[in-house]
Amino acid sequence: MSNSSAAAILTTAHLSEAVRAVRTLLGIADIGQGEVDFEAVIRSPDVLTRVRRVLPHLEWQASAGKESGSSEGGHNPADHLPIRVFDWERPLDRAEPFIAALGPDSAAVRWDLDAWPEVPEEGLEAISQKYAYLTLTVNSRDLYQDEPSLDHTVHVHARNRNGDQIARVHWLARQVGGRFTGRVETAPL
Repeated sequence: MSNSSAAAILTTAHLSEAVRAVRTLLGIADIGQGEVDFEAVIRSPDVLTRVRRVLPHLEWQASAGKESGSSEGGHNPADHLPIRVFDWERPLDRAEPFIAALGPDSAAVRWDLDAWPEVPEEGLEAISQKYAYLTLTVNSRDLYQDEPSLDHTVHVHARNRNGDQIARVHWLARQVGGRFTGRVETAPL
């Protein structure tokens, strides 16, 4: 397992603005074989019902731990709220319905891309699948839902904090009207 650095490039109180930024970045990236991963904390039965319509085979565990209830154990998630969702390798078209289902609950939605393209005029080479990721945190400032918030943050991932990677972060931020805030989190891949 390796890590990337997830750089915050846009924080907004408007979920629609964050989703627009994600769409713009997906339009730049190579997404031919892309997939999406979900991590969330679901607290209410209503949100759970909406999320299960999007992800009927939801993978989850009770916030108190797997031994207190999990999809692996065949338990009913409604009996174990709040739950933590860890659902991986889903089709890209599941992302926006999942985001819409969240209501006030927090999540991180990560798009695993095929590549970020080269940008010759900026001196940027293409970035392979191994480091081409994009994450939207919903109702949370961080990737792990430890900082609940009323706003949403778009993060782009870089291999490390060297100059070439930071230049790409700045370039991607400009494409969505954002800016690199200097806030970076380590993200296991």
